[in-house]
Formats: sequence, structure tokens, C-alpha cells
Amino acid sequence: MGARGAKPKPTALKVLHGDRPDRINHAEPIPPEGEVQPPAELSDDARAVWDRLAPGLITVGVLTSWDIDAFVIVCEALARYRQATKLVNGSALLVQGPNGFVKNPALVVQREAETTFAQYGARFGLTPSDRTQLKVDAPGAAKGPSAERLLS
Repeated sequence: MGARGAKPKPTALKVLHGDRPDRINHAEPIPPEGEVQPPAELSDDARAVWDRLAPGLITVGVLTSWDIDAFVIVCEALARYRQATKLVNGSALLVQGPNGFVKNPALVVQREAETTFAQYGARFGLTPSDRTQLKVDAPGAAKGPSAERLLS
């Protein structure tokens, strides 16, 4: 069963909207600043996705050291989607199975990778509609807004 209701607003947005102080999370965890490196176990195709997307996400503070594992899923899903697409484009949509023609298994892999990418990619604002839900600091602004700093 999915989550009910709207997703909670980030603390910074609650402060900007003027929410009551007792509704503001004064202890919201903030990821430490540091270098975000791709894990060694990334496949070559996923590493290419990482190299293309990560720098921009790191710059705006969307990808932090706490998000590496989720972003690996995004990169691997997109790499798997592209591999499955190449297989589908190079073969028929139906293939011979033991009891006749069946849907090309690469289509299933492609659809599962697409679903995974859409689900996890939304967390990083990787589609235009998802980007409207993200709130990021302007370039050059101080990183890691705390509720105390915003309320002062």
C-alpha cells in the first residue's frame, strides 16, 4: 500500500511558507559536505550515466553522500534500460518459446528498468515535472540550510 496524502514539505519550505514554529523540524538531518564519488562496483554503462548526470546534481545539492546508493539504482536502471532497448531494436517483439511465440524477454527487462528509473529518478528531479517539486539553493548560496538559520 502506498503512502497516504501529500508528501511532507522540506523544513526550508515550511519556514518560507510561514508554518507554525512547532511544526518545523529543528533537528532535520543535513548531509555533511564532502566529495561524492561513484562506487567502484558500477557497471561501465552505469558509470557513463553517473558521469553525465552526477556533476549537475552535486552542484545544486540534490546528490549528496547520503544519496549515493539510491543514485546507483538510477544509474544502473538507466544503463539496463538502454541495453534492453538495444536488444529489442535488434530483434523481434515476439520470440519463439517452448509453446509458440512469446513476448521478447528484453521487453520485460526494459519495462522493469523504466519503472525503477522513474521511481528513483523522481527523487533526483530527472524529469521536468519532478524538477518542479525540488527546491535547491541558488548557486553560491550557503549550503545546508538549518531551520534556525532560516528562522533568524
